[in-house]
Amino acid sequence: MEEAQVIHNSAKQRYELPMDGALALLEYKEQGKDVLVFTHTFVPPELRGKNIAAILTRFALDDARSQGKKVHPQCTYVDSFIRRNQEYADLRADSSNNAPSCGMPRHKAD
Repeated sequence: MEEAQVIHNSAKQRYELPMDGALALLEYKEQGKDVLVFTHTFVPPELRGKNIAAILTRFALDDARSQGKKVHPQCTYVDSFIRRNQEYADLRADSSNNAPSCGMPRHKAD
């Protein structure tokens, strides 16, 4: 397995992690200039069980913090990650305890 390096692809509004010929991603939408709505996390089957979603999510949250932005975790994985990692709780744009399901269907990365 090659070393993981997350890429912020702002043109496609997503964070990408190319690894072993596959592409994992965390997609977002900008809500105004101060909030990122994390909509969907996708990890291809061949990369699952390797902590890839956590690597993507941690990178995306750290990036949001470095930009002075808040996040709205529409994706249930990101919502759960923030709940388990309270050091990111201050990034929430809302105080809701119930995030809706990911807003996008499961798909293969392009």
